[in-house]
Amino acid sequence: MESMPMSPPAMDGRGTPMMQMSFYWGKDAVVLFSGWPKQSVGMYILAFFFIFLLAFVIEFLSRTPPTKLPKSPVGSASIQALVYAFRTGLAYLVMLAVMSFNVGMFIAAVAGHSLGYFVVKLRALTAGKRTDCNEV
Repeated sequence: MESMPMSPPAMDGRGTPMMQMSFYWGKDAVVLFSGWPKQSVGMYILAFFFIFLLAFVIEFLSRTPPTKLPKSPVGSASIQALVYAFRTGLAYLVMLAVMSFNVGMFIAAVAGHSLGYFVVKLRALTAGKRTDCNEV
């Protein structure tokens, strides 16, 4: 059985890191920015929670209906478009972090999306039960 490599991507002839093309486990990852998390366990944990939080916010923004929008259709559409643009930007950042092929970043993204979905669904179900109880 072949084990996953424990090191970051190898360098090419010019000293530039080559892109990793298979999953690997370890703190020696490059996530989103060159030199980050800098082979430090503390910074790797920070990167893990950062990606987790981004994925959580994406789910929260995708599933939560807008409230208190302006009465003007242009104003309402503008606010919704800005939220959509922000959410899409965050989604691309999470996608790029997962493309580092680091297993920890993949787990952080999946866990963040899952917990975000769970929290939003729980809120919706709880709100639904409150309205059902009020109608009886």
